[in-house]
Amino acid sequence: MFGQISLDIILFFMLYGMGTATAMGACLYLLLRRGNAFAPEVTPPTRLRRWTTVFFAVLTVGHFWYLPAAVLTDEDVKMCMLVGGLLDCVLTIPMVIVVMLCMLQDRRRPLWPAWVLMLPPVVGMLAYMATCSSDYLSLTHIYFLLMSIGLFVYMARAVRQYGRWLRDNYADLEHKEVWQTFVVLAVIVLVFGYYVSGDGSMTYEYIVQVLCIVLICHLLWRVETLSDLGIPVASDAVVCVEDAAAETAATEDAVGDGEIPSSEALSDATFEQIGSMLKQCCEDTRLYLHHGLTLAQLAQAVGTNRFYLSQYFSSLDMNYNAYINNLRINHFVSLYHEAVDSKRSFTVQQLALESGFHCYTTFSDAFKRKMGLSVRSWIKAARPEGKAQHEGLGEP
Repeated sequence: MFGQISLDIILFFMLYGMGTATAMGACLYLLLRRGNAFAPEVTPPTRLRRWTTVFFAVLTVGHFWYLPAAVLTDEDVKMCMLVGGLLDCVLTIPMVIVVMLCMLQDRRRPLWPAWVLMLPPVVGMLAYMATCSSDYLSLTHIYFLLMSIGLFVYMARAVRQYGRWLRDNYADLEHKEVWQTFVVLAVIVLVFGYYVSGDGSMTYEYIVQVLCIVLICHLLWRVETLSDLGIPVASDAVVCVEDAAAETAATEDAVGDGEIPSSEALSDATFEQIGSMLKQCCEDTRLYLHHGLTLAQLAQAVGTNRFYLSQYFSSLDMNYNAYINNLRINHFVSLYHEAVDSKRSFTVQQLALESGFHCYTTFSDAFKRKMGLSVRSWIKAARPEGKAQHEGLGEP
């Protein structure tokens, strides 16, 4: 029995030490390293990086705070846990919410509600410490459960809205999507569940430490691979139209101030004009082949504004992302037939890159949505003999 208990304690301290070291290492990495070791081509949002650094620092301090509990008496352990729980309510949990809000770049969301949410449990824990009445702890646990459910619902809607915003404004979604936030939120909810219902057993402690390590690693990866959408794309990515840009800015300001009602924003004449300008400035010039082309840049090149251009795509039952990717798929099909007819050696990955796609996975998904077939199946259908004369024609 003694040997088994000793082994459990050793394993726990190993996990606890790993959690502490992981939090400290992640904090120092974000604090001291200026470059990006995970994705060198990506520049992450400064706001997200700073708040995540603070969160990792808070986690590190929290681990050191709970460490003496292993050698304290029962009464001292209880007080240590209560004070630690209070610090978690004031620092750790709000910081998690702040980090998740900073991942969403469709608008700059206020961060102060994260601390407002934690006022009831802080009051409840202070009341428990003053009166030793377990009723306050029970109410605090119930509030945590309801708050976790509400936070999950809010983040589900916010991430869905963010995804629509991305597809309405960006042609390339690599390093921009944040559906992984659901993974983070699921981990947090799971931790909350164990935090509320945990009985203090070693199994409970093991799971909490493992989840903490997973959370730290996931957040570090997410911070370093999420692109800052406030960074302008290189100037050679679009055609500069200074007069159109000035007119666009003025029109967008008018739309934002409510001077142009949405119901009258797109007349038939404007619709036809935008369609004609898209063909002339985007399709004929193959502007869609530029990586990182955004809705704002296309609107500038066409000589209109983002509001009208979004209305135009909506009237066609599509978004900006679908419009650009459809043009790129059509370009890929043309390149493919030209290469086959000329018996030129090629790969699908090469043709996808030449068609404006920066990532093969994005190309494959867009191709299947438009054509109704995978790339491999389409190639077999396009070549009835089913024999590839060139290497690399199938999907990787």
